[in-house]
Amino acid sequence: MKAHELIVASHRRKNRVGRGISAGQGKTAGRGTKGQGSRAGSSRKPGFEGGQNPLMQRLPKLRGFRSQHAKAEVIYTGQLETIKGIVDNFSLFNAGLVSSPYTKVKIVVRGAITKKFIVKLQAASKPAVVAIKKAGGSFDITSQLKRVAKKPAENKT
Repeated sequence: MKAHELIVASHRRKNRVGRGISAGQGKTAGRGTKGQGSRAGSSRKPGFEGGQNPLMQRLPKLRGFRSQHAKAEVIYTGQLETIKGIVDNFSLFNAGLVSSPYTKVKIVVRGAITKKFIVKLQAASKPAVVAIKKAGGSFDITSQLKRVAKKPAENKT
């Protein structure tokens, strides 16, 4: 049986609290005895932690907004001279120019290109694309590589 296959009564009968001892929720009606929580109209502020400084006040407030979006790693056109063959995430990783083959990579102009390169990366500046094409190469935008989940090893007993 799945959650969407359950047949549930649409309205649950509301429990009438504070209607005598035999009613099950009589006398204090589940509010305990005495104190702020037992009084009518009592409610605490959202985030109240019993007098302890609330989490939203404990955290440091910094100016601006820090994005959780991972920035692209930058490669310069002069660094391409060390790579042979097609320039992609794995060839850059093997050359030690990128921290991981699964990161987003962008090419920026700094240094001259003398060889013909076939570049397949996620981003490039316009002058970098012009420089690559001027040297006789080509640039293709590819999507960022996703990590492949490893399958758990099966137990052979």
